[in-house]
Amino acid sequence: MSKKILVLAGDGIGPEIVAEAVKVLNALKAEGAIDVTLEEALVGGAAYDAFGDPLPEETLAAAKASDAVLLGAVGGPKWEPLHISKRPEKGLLGLRAGLGLFANLRPAVLYPQLAAASTLKPEIVSGLDIMIVRELTGDIYFGQPRGIETLPSGERRGLNTMVYTESEVERICRVAFDIAMKRGKKVCSVDKANVLECTEMWREVATKTAADYPEIELSHMYVDNAAMQLVRAPKQFDVMVTGNIFGDILSDCAAMLTGSIGMLPSASLNEHGQGMYEPIHGSAPDIAGRGVANPLATILSVAMMLRYSLGAPEAADRIDAAVSKVLDQGLRTADIMSEGMRQVGTAEMGDAVVAALSA
Repeated sequence: MSKKILVLAGDGIGPEIVAEAVKVLNALKAEGAIDVTLEEALVGGAAYDAFGDPLPEETLAAAKASDAVLLGAVGGPKWEPLHISKRPEKGLLGLRAGLGLFANLRPAVLYPQLAAASTLKPEIVSGLDIMIVRELTGDIYFGQPRGIETLPSGERRGLNTMVYTESEVERICRVAFDIAMKRGKKVCSVDKANVLECTEMWREVATKTAADYPEIELSHMYVDNAAMQLVRAPKQFDVMVTGNIFGDILSDCAAMLTGSIGMLPSASLNEHGQGMYEPIHGSAPDIAGRGVANPLATILSVAMMLRYSLGAPEAADRIDAAVSKVLDQGLRTADIMSEGMRQVGTAEMGDAVVAALSA
């Protein structure tokens, strides 16, 4: 039975990088490696421009009816003057909430060909392979009360609330432990339990849940120390699990260890294996339309889609191998360019991956 993929190109460089990922999907489909149908819809600023809503009901309905969603990026300065309820990012948050995408998987893998592109010394980052598991539907981004209020004195006060239930913490910890069982069997749970009661509970639940995984080596680390350790000795980590806001920050920190945020994919999954797949970088409006964006993170997001939602791990492995082969050929977009390599644009990089797939 054909699997349905909803393609949401989004804003900025989104349409450019998604076009290259679609090339890869179509190449695999043409040779019979996968059986998928693609549907397109609008989200983010593009949806607001067309419908006055960053997440139209039709888009959310199509997402719910799909087996997986491929997203480019949303946002840009054009829409920043809008009320927060109409900004492109609300479309992204609405998709996560509407689909119940509670588990965000963000790998930080350093390809050996790009060791020189990292800002850290090669001996610190060579062989890096971290999986950050970020809880995605709770925490301060969704907690109530929130907003900006005016006090009797006339002064304004902004407030956001960090909230987690025990079941939410247990659910994301089990995802991390299950992934670790297929890797190095080490999980570091990141919190701020020394000052935040919410994450004190997080640590207690993580410890309790780990009892069901006797082979897992569980450690705990405060988030400030975790940020320091990521740049001091990142290879000490295998799987990291943490809440929404800490995961947002730490995963971007880990991204730069690999040389470029343009190389890193992500998966956001619900309890049924349905997922949304996207590069972790933003819409990069400063380079939109120039054909220079790196599409590899989006292409690697397709590999994660095939592996986690569409049941096609062999095709996923082929994409990973094709990306590595293209890097071996010395092809680089501007963000990963180094001396002696050949700089290419977005479309040429996508074409090279397709060629490597069929070679």
